[in-house]
Amino acid sequence: MRDPRDIIIRPIITEKGTKGMTENKYTFEVTIDANKHIIKKAVEDLFKVEVVKVNTIMVGGKIRGFGRNVGRRKDWKKAIVTLREGDSIPLFEGV
Repeated sequence: MRDPRDIIIRPIITEKGTKGMTENKYTFEVTIDANKHIIKKAVEDLFKVEVVKVNTIMVGGKIRGFGRNVGRRKDWKKAIVTLREGDSIPLFEGV
């Protein structure tokens, strides 16, 4: 079993994500090879909360140009985690 801090890369704090916090939904960037079961266990271990549901989305990297050179950003995975009623993650409080 990998360390939960290796699975969850960073929280995603956006306007849409902040609205989801009122419904106990928190958004994270996770490793591409992580599945819903691994993500659920990692969030429960890191933040000591109970996860009810996990939704995952693969986000394709955008094509970016820099002068004549054309490159591509990396693909990444987003996880939207729904917590049990009454639970919250203090990392997101006050955002």
